[in-house]
Amino acid sequence: MQEPVLVAAVQLSSQDDLADNLRRTCALIDEAAARGARLVLLPENFAFFGDEAGKAAVAEDLDHADGPIGGALRERARARSIWVVAGGMPERSPDAARPYNTCAVFAPTGQVSDRYRKVHLFDVDIAHGGRYRESDSTTAGDGAHVAEAAGARVGLSVCYDLRFPELYRALVQRGAELLVVPAAFTLMTGKDHWHVLLRARAIESQCFVLAAAQWGKHPRNRQTYGKSCIVDPWGEVIAQASEGEGVITARLDPAYLEQVRTTLPSLTHRRM
Repeated sequence: MQEPVLVAAVQLSSQDDLADNLRRTCALIDEAAARGARLVLLPENFAFFGDEAGKAAVAEDLDHADGPIGGALRERARARSIWVVAGGMPERSPDAARPYNTCAVFAPTGQVSDRYRKVHLFDVDIAHGGRYRESDSTTAGDGAHVAEAAGARVGLSVCYDLRFPELYRALVQRGAELLVVPAAFTLMTGKDHWHVLLRARAIESQCFVLAAAQWGKHPRNRQTYGKSCIVDPWGEVIAQASEGEGVITARLDPAYLEQVRTTLPSLTHRRM
């Protein structure tokens, strides 16, 4: 990161209506761009938050086709000349019933410049909070990805990955300066763990963290926590969304990133 950059996180309450979700997503991308954002992060499940069969049905081939999701984001990225990081979206995999959960990076040209397929799948029974089996309907990816976007080296992740610090260490070792966390954290886990985990990843990685979240009630009795955040490398929350849909922004200063890493050079002290 050579120069300061304004980034944005979009908070949504996505449902199972693809067209309406995309309409609201594009409106909030436009709002972020109008406020000067050069990179806009969308939450997990921004395009579709319904049953698993429906997710498989709307999955797209990001390499060879221009479906409604990819088409909308390509057009917005080109029209606004910005980077759009599409937090978890369904991308076709070799198993038609189990698409990837993909974080795709759309360049200002409209092209997909990089992508990360979610590695850690949410298979959890939460006391009084529901049963989740993401692996039943999702194919896991592999590997850590750092994208070049808006002049920054951006480490890609999706939601449940946030609980696995070894992934973020791998991203930092590959040069990450900004970590993105598109998410749909449950209300039950979010209220206790969301801020703690985001701040921990920022502090231990000495990176900015940009986290875009789902908020509110969704089909199948799901409820998400919201509180989209931007955290600085010292672990301070420098922007946070309120209730409802909306956009948060913050200016990321590379001089401050360098100051933190120089003042407390923990990244150079690792001995494992």
